[in-house]
Amino acid sequence: MKNNNINDQSAKAQAEPDLKEHIDLVGIELYSRWKESKLGDICSKIGSGATPTGGGQAYKASGISLIRSQNVLDFKFGYDGLAFIDDKQAFALKNVTVQERDILLNITGDSVARVCEVPKEVLPARVNQHVAILRAKKDVLNNDFLLYQLQAKKESLLILSEIGGTRNALTKVMIEDFEVNLPPLPEQTAIASILSSLDDKIDLLHRQNKTLEQLAETLFRQWFVEEAEESWEIGTLDDIISVKGGTTPSTAKLEYWNGDINWTSPRDLSNATSIFLFNTERKITEKGLKQIGSGLLPIGTVLLSSRAPIGYLTITEIPVAINQGYIAIVCDKIVSNFFIYLWCKLNMETIENAGNGSVFQEISKSSFKGLEISIPPKEKLIFFDKEIEPVFYKIKSNQTQIRTLTQTRDTLLPKLMSGEVRVNL
Repeated sequence: MKNNNINDQSAKAQAEPDLKEHIDLVGIELYSRWKESKLGDICSKIGSGATPTGGGQAYKASGISLIRSQNVLDFKFGYDGLAFIDDKQAFALKNVTVQERDILLNITGDSVARVCEVPKEVLPARVNQHVAILRAKKDVLNNDFLLYQLQAKKESLLILSEIGGTRNALTKVMIEDFEVNLPPLPEQTAIASILSSLDDKIDLLHRQNKTLEQLAETLFRQWFVEEAEESWEIGTLDDIISVKGGTTPSTAKLEYWNGDINWTSPRDLSNATSIFLFNTERKITEKGLKQIGSGLLPIGTVLLSSRAPIGYLTITEIPVAINQGYIAIVCDKIVSNFFIYLWCKLNMETIENAGNGSVFQEISKSSFKGLEISIPPKEKLIFFDKEIEPVFYKIKSNQTQIRTLTQTRDTLLPKLMSGEVRVNL
């Protein structure tokens, strides 16, 4: 519907900060006053914590926050999985008390070198042994600048973590000896301000999308659960949608891979932060596509991960081929993709319970198609789509802006951190 793109242009203008007045693109010219500084010399604190006595049994429903590696994401703090400990356990970790705007760095495992800033909402807090606190000396180092320097030097941190062990790890000594480029404090503040303005806009759009998704789910529940009528026909999902599966072309045959056709596995959704799928990590060729019986699925297909784990959901914004880890839902019968996306969200427990498997839970296409559903009248479905489409289109518009802002930030980051792009003070 052409008129449902709610204020796209004005929203885009609001989401994109004016960077031209802050930066001066003058080519590669490193400030003469920049210098390499060891983190140990410019941080007042570098240290990690420990797992409370009793391990997971020590965690409480509320209390003092215990920040773990899953909470430290690149550029942002992740609230999922945030643990809590009591005052006694927190006292035992008093040496790793977290302060607002401390920088958190993952130091072990697959998430090593991820870095974020502490939000005040999680305080008071401690960290476990997989997370290090870096606290800047205020007279020489800007906290935000430190965050972005560590982001820019992530590859160097990853290489460093591979030294001396079978598991990736950064030791306290490694961190203390790690060097970063450090301009004078006013320049640090100006550089950090540019990148922070982008991150603030990205965060605002993410939060707006979360609110819009909650609104969509509330409307769906109201229309089709609270206002459901006994007279509605009882059927199965097979009556209202088409279901397809996929496969993985042989990775031993190079002619199947690195083409220009989008191919997705649930890995593409593992870190997804919104509804729509705009890109895939891997691409296949025309020869690779011929190995997949379902072929190239159209834009608007709803993808549901069917195993390890069950429950990732997305709506495609690109034609895409899929692997065997998905159930692809094509809405070519009665309901829209927005309806079935929200139905799956609301009924995810039922979907998961329909799965089986000794190694990992998996739901088959036949089991999914056989799930029971109360089918609303066609007129109600049409009216609901008219109500819900503007919400989904706004989410899509926001997600597009997030992608643009993220690309801008990621392009500017290494240039600002090296002095290639200079800042007007």
